[in-house]
Amino acid sequence: MLHKLAQIERRFEEIEALITDPSVIGDRDRYAKLMRERAEVEEIVAAFRERRTVAAQLDDARALRDEGEGEMREMAAEEMRELEPRLAVLDAQLEYLLIPKDPLDQRNAILEIRAGTGGEEAALFGGDLLKMYLRYADEHGLKTEELSLSAGGRGGVKEGIILISGKDAYGLLKYEGGVHRVQRVPETEAQGRIHTSAVTVAVLPEAEELDVKLEDKDLRIDVYRSSGPGGQSVNTTDSAVRVTHIPSGLVVICQDEKSQHKNKAKALKILRSRLFDQEEAKRHAEVDAERRAMVGSGDRSERIRTYNFPQGRVTDHRIGLTLYSLDRFLLGDMDEMLSGLRAHFQAAALRAQALS
Repeated sequence: MLHKLAQIERRFEEIEALITDPSVIGDRDRYAKLMRERAEVEEIVAAFRERRTVAAQLDDARALRDEGEGEMREMAAEEMRELEPRLAVLDAQLEYLLIPKDPLDQRNAILEIRAGTGGEEAALFGGDLLKMYLRYADEHGLKTEELSLSAGGRGGVKEGIILISGKDAYGLLKYEGGVHRVQRVPETEAQGRIHTSAVTVAVLPEAEELDVKLEDKDLRIDVYRSSGPGGQSVNTTDSAVRVTHIPSGLVVICQDEKSQHKNKAKALKILRSRLFDQEEAKRHAEVDAERRAMVGSGDRSERIRTYNFPQGRVTDHRIGLTLYSLDRFLLGDMDEMLSGLRAHFQAAALRAQALS
């Protein structure tokens, strides 16, 4: 471990020198990549340097205890009793910090919600999930911006796409991708029968321009009149934008804004993140099959969670955790569940690291 930490420290020192070089500062893309790399290892280097200091102090105290006499020896022994636990804590911290981190965790997140099976009831639950994530973001000091919204009847959401910005936004929410199933009695159900509906959630890291280069020749951009609500002029001007990425066939439509320019900017943001997510999925698919089995596939087609209203419970099927606090959960009180998910996947990463 110490050899690996020394290598990381040397690389950190190289980066520190490079980011003061005028030629690097003038290269925006390279400078941005170096600053991201620096941020990823800064905490590790700080802990390693503290460990080195503590280890040196412990060696000095040990030598004084072995060579000293009387009161000096007792003082050295007391210092050792204080330093040894601190060194053990730092070793454990460094072992944790060396777990391969997802460099995308610090990114903003684009969260997409789509009503699945269940018709109007699925759309209503999609609206409930959208409110849940907005409340969670607000509670954690994250900013939200609506990128696209297709409303259903009675306050439902057929499709909603929001940008969640702030510290570790993607890292906090990335395990939410998958099929969310709801079991409840719809308001329109006269006989009180429980219906099962589903909503799919996708969580994408926001892509930066340097991640995905969009060439004009690869894009087809169509403009037309919006068909949804949005203000007096929204239905009378060609403000809606449909962007088609010709090589992949991906299509993004934005029509919420009155401004064609704003709709186009939002559509390109969503498109860039979807393309980036596809590339990341391909990269992860090439990872060793044994490690994938331990960590889990994270496939968004998997049913990950059930919200059972009659019993007031929410169950995450990946970690077998059931909380009997559905009302609070839907109000954004998701910390216990999300912490459990992070612990589960971190433990899997530790096991994978031990085998590598």
